[in-house]
Formats: sequence, structure tokens, C-alpha cells
Amino acid sequence: MSTEKLSIVKIGGNIVENETALSEFTKAFAELEGRKILVHGGGKIASKLAGDLGIEAKMINGRRITDLETLKIVTMVYAGLANKSIVALLQANGCDAIGLSGADANTIRTVKRPVKEIDYGFAGDITAGSVHADRIQSLLEIGLCPVFSAITHNGEGQLLNTNADTIASALAVGLASNYDISLIYCFEKKGVLSDIKDEHSVIAKIDYPKYATLKVQGIIADGMIPKLDNAFDAISKGVKKVIIKQADDLIDEQAGTTIF
Repeated sequence: MSTEKLSIVKIGGNIVENETALSEFTKAFAELEGRKILVHGGGKIASKLAGDLGIEAKMINGRRITDLETLKIVTMVYAGLANKSIVALLQANGCDAIGLSGADANTIRTVKRPVKEIDYGFAGDITAGSVHADRIQSLLEIGLCPVFSAITHNGEGQLLNTNADTIASALAVGLASNYDISLIYCFEKKGVLSDIKDEHSVIAKIDYPKYATLKVQGIIADGMIPKLDNAFDAISKGVKKVIIKQADDLIDEQAGTTIF
């Protein structure tokens, strides 16, 4: 494994849709030392645009149903407006960014999610060979910072809507043999909390045995479980550490919860 550091940071739509928050975040991200990749969502903007165009946003268990009209919307927002806005802000802060979907340079190829109890439409699922690591590494080595939207492709001309958390994890796993990776998930809390009502009750470090105990105790529950399951999956596949923190604390190395 390389000792060269690579930070892979994922931000959610709550930052992307907020002009002030996005400006502050891109300034902080530009200050991160070393090679880096940014992955972003943009679901709230997509839902608003869909509403403006009279297209109903369909969600089941927090997951978007991507029919053909919705795919057009999310592609316009994620790979267009949101992605290029972020790239422009990074350029303004001296970070030489390049905006990408998974279709660009064949960087992330996915498969259409099979229909089981629910038909998620044009949703893309990551497979073992999804990430074109050599191509992404070549961009990093010429000094570019890839900024990935949540749009991928299937290699047969079909664009697919893919979960941004999953893309960030897949990139980390795909590049883990090339770099010493920190995978950073930025969300609204300061980290994993021991008391959901106390913003300052951040658990600094969690390994798998501690995670299992905290789940049994009910301290870690609901939406935090899939986040941590993803984190430990990445760790098991060669990612050195995963950090869950608030976007405001991005460049504070002591902030947030470290998963190892």
C-alpha cells in the first residue's frame, strides 16, 4: 500500500443547496493538504426542480425512485448545476477541480438495480469492478481534484442514479491499494453521538467490537446504522480509516468520529 495520502470527502445535498454553507465548505476543502476527491449529492435541489416542472418526487424508505423523467432531472442537477457550481467555487479557491459523472472517462460503471419487491427504476448499483482506479489515479497524478456527482453509467449508453455515500465508499475501496486513504463523510451532526440530544457527546473512536456493543445498547440506531455498516465494509476492504464529522469541522483533524 502506498504511503501517499488521499482524502475522499462526501458532502450531502443540505450543503450543496445552501449557497453560504457551500462557499464555506469549498474554501475549507481547498485547504485540505494532499491529493483529494470530492463526492456530492444534490437531492433537495433535484426534488425542488422536479416540483417546479410538475414531476412528483417519489421516495420509498428514504430512497429515490428514479423513473425516466426523474433521471433527466437528477442528471441535470447532479452532473450539471450542482457539479459545475462546486467546481467553479473550488477553482475560485485555488483547487484545480474537474467535474465528473461516472460515465466520464468510464470512471464508474454500475449495473441497473434488479427489480425485487420495489422497482427503483434507473438506479445504479456498484459491483466489484465498478471503479476504474487507474484512470482516476492518472487525474490525481497530474494535479487535478476529481469532483464526482451521483450519476454513473452501465457501459451500454444508459445513465444511472447511484447513492453518493456508496460512490464515496467504492472510490475509497477501489483506490485503497494505491493510497493511504481517509474517507470522510460530512453530515449535519458533529460525529457519532452517545446522546442524540447532546451535540457535544461525540464518540471519538469506534472499532467493530465497540460498534456491536453500542448497537445492542441502542446508542447507535436508525439511520446511523447503514452509515456505519458502510464504514466498516470499507475498512474490511483496505481503507485505513473512515471519519464521520460536520462539514464545518472538515480541516480540524481532531473533530468527528474515527472508524477503524
